[in-house]
Amino acid sequence: MLKNLLIAASVLTLFAGPAAAQDRYQNRPPVVVSPDLTAPWVMQLGGQQARTRQVMYRQQIPAATRKQYYQGQLARPQAKRRVVNPLIQPANAMRAQRPVKPKFDPQFLPQTVSYETKEKPGTIVIDTNNRFLYLVTGNGEARRYGVGVGKPGFEWAGAHKVSRKAEWPSWTPPQEMITREAAKGHYLPARMDGGPENPLGARAMYLGSTLYRIHGTNAPWTIGYAVSSGCIRMRNEDVVDLYERVKVGTKVIVI
Repeated sequence: MLKNLLIAASVLTLFAGPAAAQDRYQNRPPVVVSPDLTAPWVMQLGGQQARTRQVMYRQQIPAATRKQYYQGQLARPQAKRRVVNPLIQPANAMRAQRPVKPKFDPQFLPQTVSYETKEKPGTIVIDTNNRFLYLVTGNGEARRYGVGVGKPGFEWAGAHKVSRKAEWPSWTPPQEMITREAAKGHYLPARMDGGPENPLGARAMYLGSTLYRIHGTNAPWTIGYAVSSGCIRMRNEDVVDLYERVKVGTKVIVI
């Protein structure tokens, strides 16, 4: 009995196997290769629909459509507009902006002007009220510079001579200045070497045996104002120019 069953199963397999295999391979969807050689191969599944399905990739445009684009029959798709969140600012826009300093008044630039005086050529006359320094050149003319002068309570007047000249001078604040500024919460160093950050700037011309000087500044926007502790301050480029024109012993008149 068992032998008869095995024979029957073998006969069924013999006839059914080729038909099933033929039907299997007959319905197998084809392999569709992308025309874009840089794209991976794609297996399309789904019977007859797969045989006629056109494989397209995101960056591909059909030839007919491309032709319409070139002939102007179709408008090219517009690029997506970037939506900017107004609450999100670039890093540089979020930085704290530095305070805007006053613009430098052109009248305080060095210039030759008419100046009638009885003082000899080479004399320096400082008009503290108008914030000008005059270097008398003679023939009714003088070279004029803008200056910063002593703030209220620190004004002075008198005549002295340039006793010493120094390039990029060091600064040693007097003790009374250190005490005065400390009371305001400003702590000054006992001494500061010369350099761009030094309040005395690029040059200094010392007046007699006093603590007063004609000097440069690290705050050029203060020229034209009464801001100092009695010294006469100039822009660095201007004090260098004056420094080269005067000698030790030059008479200085402050009015």
